[in-house]
Amino acid sequence: MLIRDGFPGQRLRVLPRPRVAEALSTPITGRMLVTDAGHFPHAAAHGRDRPRGAEEVVVILCTGGAGHLEVRGEEHPVAPGEVAVIPRGEPHRYRADPRDPWTIWWMHVTGADADDLVTAITQPSNDFSPVMQVHDPYAAKAALEHALVSLERDETLASLFAASGAAWGLLAQLAADRARGAKETGDPILAAQDYLREHLETTTSVAELATIAGLSVSHFSARFRLASGMGVVEYHKRLRSARARELLITTEATVADIARAVGYDDPFYFSRQFRAINGTSPSSYRLSFRDRSQPHD
Repeated sequence: MLIRDGFPGQRLRVLPRPRVAEALSTPITGRMLVTDAGHFPHAAAHGRDRPRGAEEVVVILCTGGAGHLEVRGEEHPVAPGEVAVIPRGEPHRYRADPRDPWTIWWMHVTGADADDLVTAITQPSNDFSPVMQVHDPYAAKAALEHALVSLERDETLASLFAASGAAWGLLAQLAADRARGAKETGDPILAAQDYLREHLETTTSVAELATIAGLSVSHFSARFRLASGMGVVEYHKRLRSARARELLITTEATVADIARAVGYDDPFYFSRQFRAINGTSPSSYRLSFRDRSQPHD
């Protein structure tokens, strides 16, 4: 049995249908409108079966676990760092992998620009391909989160504009990724950054990263700072902070458990590092986000 929603730690926003109709009559949101957005962490048994397709374009970014998309008689696996883009009206069925359920960020979009961009993404050479590797999955996740946060704020035109901008940027980038072809490999700095993202829980020295990159420590450090705008230690600290913010929002884990999950054995030291970047403590950050997410009279 497939479950539509209701997962621990999920975030979900859906515009009322009358608001959708109003927004589609406005020039900007009439061309690109995010109608639904969400984040489902470790979504066991999640899935949908739409024999007539959806009214909007469906975009699903997998950031963990795995899933499967069935469309036009073919099954497409969806792995971390991959995105499924389903044109509106396209019959489909998708589901989380039963042994390793996916974690996803997703949105529904509609409008003339959405349709044009989706055609560029899914049919670059008249060869329908609804699943693709994202060249920068972290930027894609940020765009989807931006769209979701905008809808979580309120349903004013300003928030809808913000969500539309994030969606337009994401779809345009996916179209560019598709046009460029397979993700380029071989950049030693990108490899080092990927390594840091994948090893948040461990401490990695600059010398170790330089070895991974195949460069001297001094050359690697200079190139890393040029590419990232900061040194390795600061870059890794900010990656850890971003992951900690996500865990604070989407889980009930204690601050100590989250500290360990992102590589800090000492929760007090973690809290000091978190405050230095975010201007508030982990506990206050969690409470303030929940306050913003609650409906107000």
